[in-house]
Amino acid sequence: MSEKFIGSRNKVWLASAGLLTMGLIAGGYLLGDGLLRSKMADRSVTVRGLAEREVTADLATWTIAYSAQSADLQSAQTDIDSDTDAITNFFKELGFKADALKPTGANVNQYSNDGIPQYTIRQRLSLRTDDIDKAQAAVARQFDLVRRGVVLEDGSGMSYTFTKLDEIKPAMVAEATKDARKSAEQFAKDSGTGVGGIKSATQGYFSIDSRDGDAGGYGVTDTPYKKVRVVTTVDFYLE
Repeated sequence: MSEKFIGSRNKVWLASAGLLTMGLIAGGYLLGDGLLRSKMADRSVTVRGLAEREVTADLATWTIAYSAQSADLQSAQTDIDSDTDAITNFFKELGFKADALKPTGANVNQYSNDGIPQYTIRQRLSLRTDDIDKAQAAVARQFDLVRRGVVLEDGSGMSYTFTKLDEIKPAMVAEATKDARKSAEQFAKDSGTGVGGIKSATQGYFSIDSRDGDAGGYGVTDTPYKKVRVVTTVDFYLE
């Protein structure tokens, strides 16, 4: 075998080895860079964002429970009918329509007191209205019913409801997410990094509570002034 052939073969071998070495170096770099990018992609921070909004209830429901007692069933029924008329006239004078007030239940209890039968009739009426101002005015004058001889029982009280939550949900979720990003940006600033996109997010439960805490007072079980609150949990990528 000639020296010229051997030299050519060695050159080819050296060139192939060089290319292989460069390929290994390039592959190692790309692999390392890929692992670094993968590690960087796993860096994230989980924060919570809060959104609150004050709203006014748009539905009022007043349950009125009253009773009459007598040794004679007919007399008890007469008394309960008289109370019903007094309640109906009370709301009519306040400007409520006749169909705003509806009966929601009634029951009769009988027991013996020293051999004398006693009858108790309990009845419940419910007022349902979207006129919140008028509903508040009615509650403020509830003792007029007592003056008319109506005995209000426990369970009588106004309840205010906000029914338009779906209309404000999207905006509140956006506010909570924005608030969460502010927290993530502060964390990133303190750690010398940046905030990227959202890795994952969880919407919390919407709560509707009294704006000023628990309402008090006889016959006042709720308030029309509410506070809607939602907390979202967001996982942001760190750059």
